[in-house]
Amino acid sequence: MLRHLALATAIALGSVVIVAPAFAQDASSAQSSNASTPQQVVAGITHDLDTQIADHKAELQNNKPKLVALINQIFLPHFDTDWASILVLGMHAREATPEQRSRFAKAFYTSLTNRYADGLLSYTKGTVKVLPFNGQLNDKYTVVGTQVNTSDNKTISVNYVFHKTADGQWKAYDVIIEGISYITNYRNQVDAQIKKEGLDKLIQDLETQGDQALQAMDQNGKANGGN
Repeated sequence: MLRHLALATAIALGSVVIVAPAFAQDASSAQSSNASTPQQVVAGITHDLDTQIADHKAELQNNKPKLVALINQIFLPHFDTDWASILVLGMHAREATPEQRSRFAKAFYTSLTNRYADGLLSYTKGTVKVLPFNGQLNDKYTVVGTQVNTSDNKTISVNYVFHKTADGQWKAYDVIIEGISYITNYRNQVDAQIKKEGLDKLIQDLETQGDQALQAMDQNGKANGGN
């Protein structure tokens, strides 16, 4: 099952794993950044994926720094990195100092970005379909549903969870793929790692080993009966 989620994971985690300096936005990104509803935000992201990733795969194939920069340009303005990092840390966020929270967020999300960046090179135009939104907007929890069509003709459900920030913007803070919340998934892994080695050691591993540290966490989680 996880093998078939590769593209969906890359696309979805792009929206929840970005911590990097802001990049200049083109007109389409600026338009989606100012969108008034979460569905418009997701539609804008899909448009930017079509025009900036799908149309330039050959150029990006051997230029990972540019690929990562584009991912940041497309997703970062629409994601609440501060709130997401607190949710991933869970109960450990209260014990962490502001410096530890800041270092964790940067190292964790940078590692995730680099880990999943190459998956976006499999993205093709029209891969993501934004589903009609029929619910009521909730400032704390609003879900926008999408369907990702994979290269082997499978359809994957990917839901973006939004809330309204203090400045009135709608921003995503979690992504749910086939019923699996990646905030919850990584919170469990982070919790286990902190209990085993401590927060400082986890931060150091992420800063020095990057996505290799994440792979070790994933393997430990599977060995202990995780997803």
